[in-house]
Amino acid sequence: MPVTADRAPLIYAPPMSARRIVVDRPGGYDRLRLERFEPAPRPRGHVRLEARAIGVNYADCVARMGLYESAKKYVGWPLTPGFELAGHVLDLDGPWKMARGAPVIAITRFGGYTSVLDVPEHQVFRVPYVRGRPIALREAAGLPVVYATAWYALHGLAAIRAGQHLLVHSAAGGVGGAILQLAKQAGCETTAVVGRTDKVEVARALGATHVIDKSREALFARARTIAPRGFDVVLDANGAETLKGSYEALRSPGRLVVYGFHTMLPRAGKTLLGRPTRGTPSWRRLATSWLETPRFDPLRMTGENKSVMAFNLSYLFEETSLLEEAMSAILDGIEREELSILPTRGFALDDVAEAHRALESGTTTGKLVLEV
Repeated sequence: MPVTADRAPLIYAPPMSARRIVVDRPGGYDRLRLERFEPAPRPRGHVRLEARAIGVNYADCVARMGLYESAKKYVGWPLTPGFELAGHVLDLDGPWKMARGAPVIAITRFGGYTSVLDVPEHQVFRVPYVRGRPIALREAAGLPVVYATAWYALHGLAAIRAGQHLLVHSAAGGVGGAILQLAKQAGCETTAVVGRTDKVEVARALGATHVIDKSREALFARARTIAPRGFDVVLDANGAETLKGSYEALRSPGRLVVYGFHTMLPRAGKTLLGRPTRGTPSWRRLATSWLETPRFDPLRMTGENKSVMAFNLSYLFEETSLLEEAMSAILDGIEREELSILPTRGFALDDVAEAHRALESGTTTGKLVLEV
């Protein structure tokens, strides 16, 4: 019986060889190589999965460039990027919460751009059912990272409560869209910030109460008219471009949650000479952005009754109970249809460079996935 995106076969035969994307050293799109490999023996306590779809995240691009600290700490070079996937169980130790052939989703600390992968049991979760049917694996693959990032930012750090007003940067993207939905689920008001006019309705559809199109209006001037007393929480993955303004936009008390520095890196597109960008960082831009990044003074924060918090999801994988709590809330929300599946765009595994280029362009909405 053939394996399809939505139906597992009754009997699995382990593949003779597998495929994965490897980056041998930091660089641009040309460093992404597809190779065949023989899977090593499965470690005890791990589940062997056959991937059918793999989520693509901006962190994968940063890791490819050699700028992701946890990649240096946990993996080194060569590196296979990837934090999430959906597929079927190939092999496991014995009786477990899911059987061989079951459709599952998994969170990985790198290594996800592959057709076969061994994942610790506590990082593997059921595929949610909506109206009695499991969701498609290409949609399931895009759920874990964006929703877990959004959940931890809102509930693990910001401790949001009903009635609070949130300012959400990059609101039409994967994490931003998840934040809008989780905030609406919690009874919060949201002001979404988008960088293109065509993303305004996307943010509204995801639950935004107000939308600021910063390509057509001054971001923080408009934000002050929407929330004259300031915002309870601001969620910012931009970096130096907006961090100072985000802090000033907080009310007292208020919390700024930082989970990325995307404006430090280049946008894919055309250079001034008309040549396509190669996906490599600009060291001048990195240095300038680092110098322009605000340094927050604890004395000032105490006097103003404001907080600045930051995190990186890849450092939280040992927090078993935290992952379980987050994923349980997310999957339940999907099944109750309080949270929606983000729009998904698929690429073939060997078109991974095109997926990275699209994500870095800043023009995409929802999630991008690699289909195996």
